[in-house]
Amino acid sequence: MDIAGYRTLNTVWAHWVDRQPDKPFLLYEDPSQELETFTYGEMESRIARMAGLFHELGVSRGNIVNLHMNNSPIFYMALLGAARLGAALLCTNPLSSVDELKYLLSHSGAVLSITDRHSAEAIGEAAEACPDLHHILVAAEPEEPLPSERMLPLSASLAGAPDARIHEIGDSEMMAGILYTSGTTSKPKGVIITHANYIYAGETMARGVRLGPDDRQLAVLPLFHGNAQYYSTMSALVVGASIGLTARFSASRYFKQAIRLRATVGSLFAAPIRMILRQPYDPEDRNHSLRAVWFAQSVTQEELRLFSERYGDILLQLYGMTETMGTPLMNPLDGDRRNETIGLPTLGYEVRVVDDAGRDCPIGVPGQIIVRGTPGRSIMKGYYKNEEATRETIREGWLYTGDVAKIDAEGYFHFVDRIKDMVKRAGENVAAGEVEAVLLQHPDVADAAVIGVPDPIRDEKIVAYLIPRSPEHAPAEDLIEYCRQRLARFKVPEEILFVEELPRTSVGKIQKHILRQWYKEDP
Repeated sequence: MDIAGYRTLNTVWAHWVDRQPDKPFLLYEDPSQELETFTYGEMESRIARMAGLFHELGVSRGNIVNLHMNNSPIFYMALLGAARLGAALLCTNPLSSVDELKYLLSHSGAVLSITDRHSAEAIGEAAEACPDLHHILVAAEPEEPLPSERMLPLSASLAGAPDARIHEIGDSEMMAGILYTSGTTSKPKGVIITHANYIYAGETMARGVRLGPDDRQLAVLPLFHGNAQYYSTMSALVVGASIGLTARFSASRYFKQAIRLRATVGSLFAAPIRMILRQPYDPEDRNHSLRAVWFAQSVTQEELRLFSERYGDILLQLYGMTETMGTPLMNPLDGDRRNETIGLPTLGYEVRVVDDAGRDCPIGVPGQIIVRGTPGRSIMKGYYKNEEATRETIREGWLYTGDVAKIDAEGYFHFVDRIKDMVKRAGENVAAGEVEAVLLQHPDVADAAVIGVPDPIRDEKIVAYLIPRSPEHAPAEDLIEYCRQRLARFKVPEEILFVEELPRTSVGKIQKHILRQWYKEDP
């Protein structure tokens, strides 16, 4: 038995509703900055009504419900409403193309979709290729016409639906959600998330940052990704805390939202941190109550220093991925916090760095991160309808992450790069992240992305895409010389290209496959 036990989303939610029905569960700031508060009891009424509507529309155990919209209270109604019936929730990115939606909805076999008026046409068009998708609920104003007769207004449908109170505990290893990972050279893979997975992720985070019932999560990252689901939502739910939710991330308002929502903990990525640092500094922002803001991805030492100087020593770097559920690596909340690293192994996980033969790498030698866990509990159950990919990723109880790191003499893990982001140049492996870190130290560089492109002589050549801080930036030749002074010769970019923005996912990860396509089309 592990920390998740036999609990399900249903039993955890029911416990807190019974114990503290009048306590605030969710404070939601909508796009117009209006604030709405839901107690545990009030949210329970909405969840019960949503479950009742799902039941009327034929949703049952084992079915999949799609949610295709930006952050809103509807996420919690849909996640817990589906769980009540033994169904699972599939969240999709509102920026997805129709072709992408066709694949996700048809591959998952979703039977119902919830969207908003803005995305209704895209869902409607995708649904034509999805025979299992029978109903589309649209969150829209009452007077707004819907583009298709098969679409139902969400508010009116909920008003006429019966309540569905919890009538069965369910199975902790039953599927509760699916998250599709980004596809680059192949189709996205659907990560199966069980009830135990969600609870394990929440417990890992709650214990790592000492979360308690009086804490309030600041959730600004999209709920259709694992970070906001696992770390923000579930850590609050397992301890009976509350959540301050915003419709979207705002760099200029992040700390003002933290103050307004009285948040105590939060979550960010490297890109949002840089966006915050680019804003004019308002000393009033220091009046927040955040005691910890965890983050992932590379942030420079200078950015860490400046953030700490402005907003306090609140950042906490960790490592996790959609497949690991919880955070296998995290800097300690107390003790020696080293935010230039991704931290130390956390309770419940064993982590190694191995070479291509599966042998442990010596100190300081890069290798692949692998994480020991139990499928369906501490790590993903597998990839949906993809046994081959599951076997490739989970081997003898170890999840092979595809990420490269090295361990220092004191046991801290240092992230190097994704395996697919290693540039193979004339027999040498070059970590794109190492080159990016050097470029980001230059005062004229606001952001950087390094890729490898085919080269007839050296296998691959190193190309850097940069966002300059101002139009009067140093020329490419000067930046290449800057790298020569700080990197081994074989790591120095051969070409530097300036762009106004980099292609990113909704949580700020740079889409390097798009950069490679850019270079291929216009080298």
